Amino acid sequence: MTRRSCTIYATGIVCAHLLIIGIALVLGQVFQTLIHNRLKKELTLAEGSRVIESWKNPPSDVYMQYFFFNVTNPEVFLAGGKAAVTQIGPYTYREYRPRENVTYLENGTKLFALNPKSFVFVPEMSSGDPEVDLVRTINIPFVATVNEMKNYNFMVRTIMSIWIKSMGVELFITRTVHEMLWGFKDPLMTKLHSLKPEVDEYFGLMYKKNGTHEGEFVFLTGEQNYLDYGKIDTWNGLRKMTWWSSNQSNMINGTDGSAFHPLLSKNELLYIFAADLCRSIHLGYVEDVVVEGISAYRFAPPMDVLASPQDNPANAGFCVPANDCLSRGVLKVSVCREGAPIVVSFPHFYQADQKYIDAIEGMRPSKEAHETYLDLNPTTGIPVRACKRAQLNVLLNRVSGFPTTRNLTQTIFPIMFVNESFVIDPNSAGQMRTLLTVVTVVSNFPLFIVGLGAILLVVFVILICRSRQKRNAVKRIEFSEAFRSFPNAKEDTAYTQVSSKPEEQRDGHVTVASQSLRNGSYISMSQVETPEC
Repeated sequence: MTRRSCTIYATGIVCAHLLIIGIALVLGQVFQTLIHNRLKKELTLAEGSRVIESWKNPPSDVYMQYFFFNVTNPEVFLAGGKAAVTQIGPYTYREYRPRENVTYLENGTKLFALNPKSFVFVPEMSSGDPEVDLVRTINIPFVATVNEMKNYNFMVRTIMSIWIKSMGVELFITRTVHEMLWGFKDPLMTKLHSLKPEVDEYFGLMYKKNGTHEGEFVFLTGEQNYLDYGKIDTWNGLRKMTWWSSNQSNMINGTDGSAFHPLLSKNELLYIFAADLCRSIHLGYVEDVVVEGISAYRFAPPMDVLASPQDNPANAGFCVPANDCLSRGVLKVSVCREGAPIVVSFPHFYQADQKYIDAIEGMRPSKEAHETYLDLNPTTGIPVRACKRAQLNVLLNRVSGFPTTRNLTQTIFPIMFVNESFVIDPNSAGQMRTLLTVVTVVSNFPLFIVGLGAILLVVFVILICRSRQKRNAVKRIEFSEAFRSFPNAKEDTAYTQVSSKPEEQRDGHVTVASQSLRNGSYISMSQVETPEC
């Protein structure tokens, strides 16, 4: 066997083995399973894991923006007309949220942590000075007090109304943005404090929330099941809440929104427990996006999250008391706000019933500006961009005994909305891109084997074709050489015409020539003797 033949056979054998092994690995998803198992093991909250340090101290900047609704026609509204508001802001604060008192429990399968948040004003990202800019809005302490008095008889309400009026307290107040956010000494609450010491003298939408945490959390590390990565096991020692009227509504589901399990699917719902909303919400897949060169799935709350019980019966549990429900797009959270008539929604009543939008002049809901969404890399489950947007409203009603409210109809009045957002920092994005490249290369390694086998298959076919061409060429050469080896007819052969007469008998015998000549002429060839020199 020649060297060329050995090469052809070796190429064919290697090609066949590569194709068989590569196709088997692709169909069996062997390398993909190996890399996925590795991700499940690495992406946990276990001590020393790849993500634990970034979970404790998030490297990306988080910003909280506050937008207020300034009331421009309070007299018209008090007279029974339609309120008009203008949006002011944003007032932007850098949010710091390290994990503290991190303690492992139950052999490292659970993790206790506090998550205090602190805020620092960022003037270059703001539209004004919160300590100078004034905002006219609803007097929430007054509304909360009036709402509390609904349970008393008319005489008590009337006396309370006169007492409040004597202090000069009205339905609307004007304060600086800083006071509305971080607190001020309220005259009504100060008087109430003297009667009930448990009532705080100060009021602010973010009062006592700078440098404090939202409760004690125990998280699952995900070591036992990767799907449990980052899930909340207990909040303030509770596995379910007691505020709402159904077991499903009281459930504490999902994570705190900062971590999700790897290998996400477009078909699954992601659950988040939002302590500031006093409930769990779910997010569904919306679309594919790219953030800092990283592919991601966008998840957002679907319409059924804040749907009315008529559209989504599961939401009936959020009606407290039972059957006291609002329409689509709003959620009353008085049960976890010490009875204050607070209602949450998306900004500008985005996705809410049209009647709430029409009730206030100046509401302009927009998906681009007011949608809440979360962009997650599906391989790692790590958030790469997020926007959490929520609006705080006050529920206003007419209360007999309080003349200020006599012209009011039930109105959900907007106070402010927040936009809490972040985008992955460039350094973390670079590390993630590197990790995803490794994952892609390892997962697709069988395809490289199949590709190499296909290339060798092409080489093998080419070698076979060339081998056949060369063999045919050799045969043609051998035939030509053999043909040229015959004597030259002109030089070595003489042609003699034989008579066409009938057979001639010589001595009673037929000659060979006459025997051969029976039909036509016969040409014989005879060797010509070459004369000797």
